[in-house]
Amino acid sequence: MRPTGPKHTYHEIDNWVERDPDDDTPRLECGVFGIYGMEDASAVTVLGLHALQHRGQEACGIASCDGKRFYTERSHGLVGDVFTGPDLTQRLQGNAAIGHTRYSTAGGAFIRNVQPMFADLDTGGIAIAHNGNLTNFMHLRTKLVAGGSIFQSTSDSEVILHLIARSRGIKIMDRFIETMSHIEGGFALVALTRTMMIGARDPLGIRPLVIGRLGNAYVLASETCALDMIGATFVRDVEHGEVVQIDQDGLKSFKPFERKAARPCLFEYVYFARPDSVVNGKSIYEVRKAMGRQLAIEHAADADIIVPVPDSGVPAALGFSEQSGLPFELGIIRNHYVGRTFIQPTQNIRDLGVRKKHSPNRVVLEGKRVILIDDSIVRGTTSVKIVRMVRAAGAKEVHLRSASPPIMWPDYYGIDMPDRDKLMAATHTMEEMRKKLECDSLGFLSVDGLYKAMGHNGRNPDTPQYTDHYFTGDYPTRLTDKEDAVNEKEGNGQLSLLVNV
Repeated sequence: MRPTGPKHTYHEIDNWVERDPDDDTPRLECGVFGIYGMEDASAVTVLGLHALQHRGQEACGIASCDGKRFYTERSHGLVGDVFTGPDLTQRLQGNAAIGHTRYSTAGGAFIRNVQPMFADLDTGGIAIAHNGNLTNFMHLRTKLVAGGSIFQSTSDSEVILHLIARSRGIKIMDRFIETMSHIEGGFALVALTRTMMIGARDPLGIRPLVIGRLGNAYVLASETCALDMIGATFVRDVEHGEVVQIDQDGLKSFKPFERKAARPCLFEYVYFARPDSVVNGKSIYEVRKAMGRQLAIEHAADADIIVPVPDSGVPAALGFSEQSGLPFELGIIRNHYVGRTFIQPTQNIRDLGVRKKHSPNRVVLEGKRVILIDDSIVRGTTSVKIVRMVRAAGAKEVHLRSASPPIMWPDYYGIDMPDRDKLMAATHTMEEMRKKLECDSLGFLSVDGLYKAMGHNGRNPDTPQYTDHYFTGDYPTRLTDKEDAVNEKEGNGQLSLLVNV
C-alpha cells in the first residue's frame, strides 16, 4: 500500500472516531474524483474533492503519478485541512491524480482504510478509489485469505486490488474487467496506473460517475458539481456496467457485461447529491422541489408557514410552499461552522447539541402553525429534538413532513444506515411515530409520489426504474455476504458497517 518513490508522503495515523448515537443523518460513505492529462493534477484534484466534501467528511486522500512514480497522501480530516501548503504539487507530482473523500462508519475509522489504496503489481503500480459497497466483500475476502492473500485493511477496496493482482490477464484493462466480473453490489471506481486512468460503474448504475473535459484533460467525478468547481465541461455519465479507459490517445469505452436496465440509487436524489448537481440527467434541485410539490398534494395541512430543516430540506420546502400557497420562511437557522461532534457524557448535554447545528428563529415561529419539511426520517432522534425546539420557540402547532417515503429496510450499497430493528418506520405505526416525534401530524411522501417527482407515472413493480430497497425491501442485487451470514447462523448484520470498520 505504500507507493514507491523517494518523495511520496504517507500519514501514518490511526484515529478512533465514535459517532454520536443520536445523530440521525444518513451518510454516504464517499466521493471519488480523477483527472488525467493536466499539469499539477493534484491541485485540481484538491478543488474537485472540495466540491465532493459533502459525500465524506472524516478522511480524504489523493494519489498522483508523473508517469514513473506514484505519490500519495491520506489523512483524517477535511480536504482544506489536509491538502495545504505551497509545496502541494511537489508532494503530489504528475499530470494525473485520483482522490477520495470518506465517511467513517460505526465503530471507528483507521488510516489504513482511507483511500486511494495503492499496490505494486507485476504490471506496475495501481491506485484505486471507490464509492459504494461490495455485497460479496466477505465472501471474496475469505476466499482470497484462504488462497494466501494478506490484507492490510478491512476495506472492500483492497479486495479489488487483490483480484486485479491475481488475474492472469496480460493487459491491466483485461485484469480490471475480469475483476469487475467477480464483484457485486453498488460501486463507482476510479483507478490510476502509470499510463492510464480507469473509471467503472456497477451494472445497475447504483452509484453515480460522470465524465468531464478540462482543456485536453479528462475528468471523472461522483457528481457534476465537482466539474463546475474546476471549470470543466460535462461530457456524459459513465453508463451502468461501463468501463472507460483514459490515456494519451483519449477515451475508450468497454461494455463487457450483460446489459441490464439501469437502477440508480434514489437516495442520491433525496439527500446525498448536492442541489447544484445533475445526476443521470436530472437536476437534483428541480427533483427535490418536485418532491415537495408532490408532498403538498399528498399531505396538506392547515398551517401558517412552511419551514425547512436546513439545508437538505430547503428545495422540498420551496416546492411545498409553491404548491400549497403558504409562505416559505427560514424558521430554523443552520450554523455552518460547527466542527466534528463527539459524544457528550450525558443525554441532557447531547440533547442540547442540536442547537449547535440548528437554531430557532423565534420571530418567525412564535404563534404560528408550522409545517416542518425534512428530507427523510431514519430513527427520529434528531427529528424529535427539532420539533421540541420549534415548539419551545413558540410555535402553536408543528406538522412534520418527510420528502421521502418511510425508510423501512437497511442498505448494503454504501449508505451508513441502521439495521431494520432501529428504523423508526419499520418498528412503529404512523400514529406511534407521530406520538414519539411529538408532532401534531405526520406525513411521508409515497413511493409512487417519489417516482412521480422523478418524472414517471409511478413505480413499475415489475421493472423498477430505481434502486429503492430502503423504502420497498426490493434489493436489486444478490446480497451474498448476508446470505452467507444467515447460512452460517452468524446473524444478518449491516454489511456497510461491517466492511469499513
